[in-house]
Amino acid sequence: MDAELLRSTFAVVERRAEHAVAFFYAHLFRHNPGVRDLFPADMRPQRDRLFAALTHVVTHLEDPRLASYLTHLGRDHRRFLASPPLYAAVGTSLLAAFAQTAGAAWTVEAEKAWSEAYGRVAELMIRGAEEAAGAGEPAWWDADVVRHARYGEDLAVLTLRPRRPFPYRPGQYVSVSSLRAPRVWRTYSLGNAPRPDGTVELHVSRVPGGVMSTVLVEETGPGEVLRLSAPGGALTADGPPDALRTYICAGTGWAPVKALLEEAAGGGPDMEGRLFVVGRAKEYLYGREDAERLGARLPGLSVTFITAAPGRPREQATERLLTALRSCVRWPEHEVRLAGPPGFLSEVARTLEELGADPARIRHDALPPVGRFAARPATRAEWLLSRPPLPWHDPAARAPRES
Repeated sequence: MDAELLRSTFAVVERRAEHAVAFFYAHLFRHNPGVRDLFPADMRPQRDRLFAALTHVVTHLEDPRLASYLTHLGRDHRRFLASPPLYAAVGTSLLAAFAQTAGAAWTVEAEKAWSEAYGRVAELMIRGAEEAAGAGEPAWWDADVVRHARYGEDLAVLTLRPRRPFPYRPGQYVSVSSLRAPRVWRTYSLGNAPRPDGTVELHVSRVPGGVMSTVLVEETGPGEVLRLSAPGGALTADGPPDALRTYICAGTGWAPVKALLEEAAGGGPDMEGRLFVVGRAKEYLYGREDAERLGARLPGLSVTFITAAPGRPREQATERLLTALRSCVRWPEHEVRLAGPPGFLSEVARTLEELGADPARIRHDALPPVGRFAARPATRAEWLLSRPPLPWHDPAARAPRES
């Protein structure tokens, strides 16, 4: 693929991202009327996710992990009932949108390059879907809600029992769908290590305006059925078995950290590490009892709870955390796992690198919010120097989650 030509064309389209994506879906639905039923009623989040995926591909053309990203994306898209004819229709509409948006930059050479590139993308995604189907993996798992526990107005822990074996690793996330919000899927971390009874936990914080989080926190009850996608995510306990470990979490970021600690406790009490649980106030430390219980099972784990002082802004909790991290030592030797809101992750990861932690040993699944497109720089040079943040999807890189 002509990576430079693909990037230069995309730099022009990227500055008119919202127009390009709106044109793409209008073209796709006009020429393929039945396809509209595969998408949710509210297309705004879908538009952002589409362009984020395109941006990821364009900015990682030389990355050897791109093929893995695309095969996983194809595996994941089976839950949307994606098929080879749909991939062909999407390719036609994507090229039409780029031609309409790129103006003079859309040359014969650019069209050829994008046609070949999309063909390769579709080939890898279809291969990923076929491999998953051939291995007997379902497009999704039906799971019964067996318990729904509320913690305040905006947080709930749901216990689910998948109707068929559901293999996953502690620290991973799944996409979740409900018949109460047709064709809407949002991702949540699994809050426990595998159990003998096969049940799994979802820790859900209600997001203002969030369709799925509102459904799960306020409307879902025992006896209902949810759909779960295949698991993914980078927040697993890989690394040397004797490595020192640090776990840092805020809000419902406690869910994947809890799962990782349960896994560590199941392997014996010898693990040495530190745990920081952050809440904007004491009443938001909903996982404190579980954290203390796991700390008792892991004598080598020091447990620290951090909140803002009464009446102070929630940002003070992060400031207190960073102060505590600066007092710690031996960062280059630690495997670090982070979970929490987007700004929290960025600030903590940056501080850890300044303290000497190895960036390759700091893992987290990023959570950039899905919203309107950001303002675009005026020139390609500015775009290359200041690329927008991306809602990562790749389980081998970083992935989007609603909470």
